[in-house]
Amino acid sequence: MAEIILQTETGRGLGSGPARRLRAEGKVPGVVYGQGADPIAVAVEWRPFRAALSGEAGLNALLDLQIDGETKLAIVKDLQRHPVTGNVLHVDFLLISRDVAISVDVPLVLEGEPTLVLREGGLIETLATSLTITAKPADIPNELQIDVTELELGASIRVGDIKLPPGVTTDVDPEEPVIITTLPAVVEEPAAEGEEGQAGEEGEAAEAAGGEEAAGGGGEEPAADGEG
Repeated sequence: MAEIILQTETGRGLGSGPARRLRAEGKVPGVVYGQGADPIAVAVEWRPFRAALSGEAGLNALLDLQIDGETKLAIVKDLQRHPVTGNVLHVDFLLISRDVAISVDVPLVLEGEPTLVLREGGLIETLATSLTITAKPADIPNELQIDVTELELGASIRVGDIKLPPGVTTDVDPEEPVIITTLPAVVEEPAAEGEEGQAGEEGEAAEAAGGEEAAGGGGEEPAADGEG
């Protein structure tokens, strides 16, 4: 995986006020930590930072952070975004070593067309969009592909079915489903308005007829004793 050079500025002020001023200048406040080193408050220019994360590796891009004249290998550990605008408010950089495996989330990408499932009117439901894997930085894949071409209705794809590249492992339960196939839910359609009206009229007519019969059968009282 290619490494991207990213310049940082140190010595930024702490607190919400200085952070707002940095964002107004087109910069993102952040912190660098890891490998037993003391955390370092930094700021990065938004445009080159966005470009670094827009490549194929996405958030797993390997970054050569330029910090006070030194180059330190890091990845983005966490991004804090504005809940409404989605703008990046803060970034955490984690220092890593080329020789030590780390855990990251890698996107899952579906490949092929599930012809057998579609032929039966079925649907594919994705239960996970990424998988947590462990690998050395150079072995981290940009994505993991899942071929659904031969998938049949009623079948599923589990974590253990995903082919991992050499040097890549995962601690996720191999039996955990990632993709399942289902039939669309059948929605019972309500009766048409005309049918409801007709059924209602027929019910009312039957009820009225029953009432008349009851009235006719009970209208003649029995004769009193001794009469007639």
